[in-house]
Order: sequence, then C-alpha cells, then structure tokens
Amino acid sequence: MKLINDHLAVKARLAPPSDDGFLMLAGEAGGWRGPFATAPTQLAARLKALASGIGACEANVFRAILRPPGEGDELLAARGLQPARYDVVVLIRTASVAAALELRESPACKALSETLRTAARRTHEIVADNAARIGDVDHSRDHAFLFNYFYADDRERLLQVWEYTAGWFQAKTALPDSALMRPLEGEPGDYGIINHASWPNLRAFLPGLIFRPTFRSFVLANFKANGIAAQPIIYRRV
Repeated sequence: MKLINDHLAVKARLAPPSDDGFLMLAGEAGGWRGPFATAPTQLAARLKALASGIGACEANVFRAILRPPGEGDELLAARGLQPARYDVVVLIRTASVAAALELRESPACKALSETLRTAARRTHEIVADNAARIGDVDHSRDHAFLFNYFYADDRERLLQVWEYTAGWFQAKTALPDSALMRPLEGEPGDYGIINHASWPNLRAFLPGLIFRPTFRSFVLANFKANGIAAQPIIYRRV
C-alpha cells in the first residue's frame, strides 16, 4: 500500500464486523444528466411494494440523486468494466450470510429480481458479508445514503486504503456510520467492496468534497496511487 500525503493519514475508528448477510440488487433503469440522476419512480415504488413482503431484518429501496466526484475511469476502461450508474438499489440485510443465500432463492426475492431485470438496461446482484464497519447504517431517517462501488486488482490493498480514506471522512465530514459489503466467493467480481453509509443531509459532506483541497490531494490521490476505482452514488430511500 502506498500512502500519498501520509501526514494526513488517520485510520477510521471501527467497530467489529457484524455477522450480517446482505443481498443487494442494483439496476440502471433511468438516466443521468451529468452528475444528476433521473431515477424511475414507478419502478422504485413497485420494488418497495415487493420488498415489504420480504422476511428479513431490513429491506430498503433507494433511488439515486447524484454522483459525487470519484476516481478510476481509466482503470475501469483498461479492465473492460462499465462504470457504476445504478439509479435504483434494493438492499436486504439478514441475520447471517447463510440466511441471505437462502433468501435469494425464495419466491419473493426472485420476483424482486425479475421485476428489476425486466425494467433495467443493466443489473448487478450479489450476496455479501460485512468486511468492516464504522457502525450499522440507520435507515429509520430520511438521510442521504451512499453506495460507493470500489474496484481494485488487489482487494487486500483496497481494504487497507479504505481504512485511511474512511478516517478522512470521519474527521472532515463527521461520517456517522458505514458498512462495507464484500461479495462472497463466486459472486460477480465487478466490485471488491461496496461501501454503504449515510449522512443526515447533503450539506454534511458535499461541501467538503468540493471545497476541501485534501479530498483530492489525500482521498482521490490515494485511490489513484493504489489502483482503486471509487464510484460513489448518493441515494434517497424510497
């Protein structure tokens, strides 16, 4: 691992990983105007209705609103990977990974998946465990929710770098929670980890990405130096 501007490096304060399992279904069904999403509201509403019948700890549906600055377009192009542009996400949390694998085969989850696949130009579906966390993401409030889709050739290095960049977000944006979803062996490998997090509102973090020079000189610079593509998208819960 290389650390650029290591005088700014502080590791995130982490809680132990949870035993939770995650089933995530993401789709590209709407459109984008620059960084702003036009997410399909009718599809999101249908998915929410279907998700309400899922027997799990939590089932939430999200629609994209914008893409903050990221890093790694050249890396993705070199690997033949399409950039993440998912404007609708269904996230189901279960008590264990085994429960998530079992739930994926249920009629209710298959109906969710089929509905999304039929409506979307492109989908991404995984079962994942929890690789690391700052804290469980609170879905009880109308927050701004992040899904950051990370690609790297070296997944161990990706986790190491994430600890320091998450430390920057804790220090500079008061990031309250974050849970890293790591796809299980055999799942699609487009992303080594997907970070799910939230802030109370856009003002809590977006000015820091625009106006703090260290976001580019530390966060984005370390992603680039370590061969990491970071593709953040901000969502609202449906």
